[in-house]
Amino acid sequence: MIHLQSKRLDLHLLSLADLQQVHALHSIPEVDEFNTLGIPQNIAHTQSIIEPWILEHQKLDAKQYTFAIRTKKTNDFVGLIALKLGDVKFQIGEVWFKLHPDFWNKGYGTEALKLVLSFAFDDLKLHRIEAGCAVDNIGSARVLEKAGMIKEGRKRKVLPLKTGWSDNFEYAILDTDPRF
Repeated sequence: MIHLQSKRLDLHLLSLADLQQVHALHSIPEVDEFNTLGIPQNIAHTQSIIEPWILEHQKLDAKQYTFAIRTKKTNDFVGLIALKLGDVKFQIGEVWFKLHPDFWNKGYGTEALKLVLSFAFDDLKLHRIEAGCAVDNIGSARVLEKAGMIKEGRKRKVLPLKTGWSDNFEYAILDTDPRF
């Protein structure tokens, strides 16, 4: 079982025990603003979304690791962060995260991302990790940059958000880049 820890956070692989809190997180309009997943209709809908993520963890050659982020001190549910693996030949991965608004602007996103980047580079021996965020998602862009990711480009009108098509900033960090 993969378990990542920092000074303030515990990251454990997502399980059905996290269902209620994941559903609550996905149901918050502010969290959904830059998310293409949408707000789930009910808890069964949320369960149908996360069950494949949970099943993926049980494979020997897992292609995605989805972690629940919790505070060490109080075990509060902070949010989710995931690492999706690409083609083995390219040693590449992609990260995404969602945090509960109660934990925004407190450094938790950056701290969790640094843990996942260390796992990707040190344990999985990946070469490149990518991430993207809507151009108006200033908070996520700040998290990516504070974790050492470099803005490499901008995709035009690629995200179908409720407000219409959004451009997306593309970020990446290499195993040879300076580490946070």
